[in-house]
Amino acid sequence: MSTDEQQPVGPGTDEVEVVWTGGDDPDHPVRPGPDPTEDDEQLENALRAGLEEFELSDEDRDLVERGGPGEGDEEDEESRPVVAVVGRPNVGKSSLVNRIIGRREAVVEDVPGVTRDRVAYDADWAGRRFTLVDTGGWEVDATGIHLRVAEQAEVAVQLADVVIFVVDATVGATDTDEQVVRLLRRSRKPVVLVANKVDDQRMEGEAASLWSLGLGQPWPVSALHGRGSGDALDAVLDVLPDTSSVFGAYQRGGPRRVALLGRPNVGKSSLLNKLAGEERVVVDEVAGTTRDPVDELIQLADSGKVWRFVDTAGIRRRVHQTRGADFYASLRTQTALEKAEVAVVLIDVSEPIAEQDIRVVQQVVDAGRALVIAYNKWDLMDEERQYYLEREIERELVQIQWAPRVNISAATGRHVARLEPALELALASWDRRVPTSRLNAFLGEVVAGHPHPVRSGKQPRILFATQADTRPPRFVLFASGFIEAGYRRFLERRLREEFGFEGTPIEISVRVRERRSRR
Repeated sequence: MSTDEQQPVGPGTDEVEVVWTGGDDPDHPVRPGPDPTEDDEQLENALRAGLEEFELSDEDRDLVERGGPGEGDEEDEESRPVVAVVGRPNVGKSSLVNRIIGRREAVVEDVPGVTRDRVAYDADWAGRRFTLVDTGGWEVDATGIHLRVAEQAEVAVQLADVVIFVVDATVGATDTDEQVVRLLRRSRKPVVLVANKVDDQRMEGEAASLWSLGLGQPWPVSALHGRGSGDALDAVLDVLPDTSSVFGAYQRGGPRRVALLGRPNVGKSSLLNKLAGEERVVVDEVAGTTRDPVDELIQLADSGKVWRFVDTAGIRRRVHQTRGADFYASLRTQTALEKAEVAVVLIDVSEPIAEQDIRVVQQVVDAGRALVIAYNKWDLMDEERQYYLEREIERELVQIQWAPRVNISAATGRHVARLEPALELALASWDRRVPTSRLNAFLGEVVAGHPHPVRSGKQPRILFATQADTRPPRFVLFASGFIEAGYRRFLERRLREEFGFEGTPIEISVRVRERRSRR
């Protein structure tokens, strides 16, 4: 039964009463009843006031006051100040970027020249949001691709409000570093000098020697361990403007990022070529190097919309059980998933659903990415195999019924066009926000109809709820007692039914708070 069918009509519900008093006669207009939005907001305010009777931390209060993410509260991303990280190759720029953004997204390898393009990330420190730009290494007398990398680094300096200049403290200032200093002085941009690879106090003497560069105080940092990174970021904030002087230098949005995942030989590359309408070299791996899969921009023929697809290596087994090339392929696949927004997991329907298929799906859920499941090689399906496949899906993927399903054949192109609407649906759910007032009103109706079971003579009560984040949707429930896992799954199912979270995982966390003691 749908949620609408279960809702009663009467006082305190969301039903809108309309009284007809004369049709189109302007002297007798239609008089609407109470506005359900106002009722929801009144309920939200009452629940907020009731929370004052419970012990709340400063973090709790901040979350409650923010009332969850709203479109009107979002900062204009294009006006955020820009911080560029520059330096010669292999000084730890990408490691520092990963440390600042709090996740391993920039590719790091113990060889110079891994990073080549300018890559922008969203970052924040002490409540200040800014755009952080990773750059390739700057070299003197560079030629070929290294020259283009150096040119990109120079462009990054021009399109920045503040520059973080990274120097390897274990090596000290080199001739290349001196050349970079001259470049930075010509740019007239504020510069924060970071002496990287200062892993302990004994190395701080080498960092102090970098005063000779004439850029002010060198901040000793270990990007690998995080030592001193907070002090360096504080120095960045001291010279960071409120808004960017290079407005719009790094456009947000752009093509949505899709990772194609699955076991080996399930048809990932075939699907990519079919979507592109031509044969594409998606991944160009050089022997002996470890790189991320190469992103490929593809304009789909049906809609004309451009997507960024990432073909990945097939996942054979658990990462800790792999060796050599398979081990690094698994790491690259995980990195591609972390950089994507939505994942298409391909399953070969000509074979029984294997443990590896389930593990790949769970990997996407754990990463918090939107999910579409594509059952490939449907042209090889017969009635008997289809019967057993449906039974396998019901048994093995029962917890992932919310993921859109597309039955395709990458070889023949059968129903491949249905993949794009499924991606759009999953991404829309991944981005969806629920107003705090509507969320609390809905949960009030659900709990009234199906209260939490009584345990040990007590019945936990949901005090307040808010959506703390999107991508994926994260909900925080303040409760007077522990909410069981089964009841959380029930709430998740009802949230999906009411608000249509199809194609995205949902995270529900519960914060148990006790009533204030009366003195």
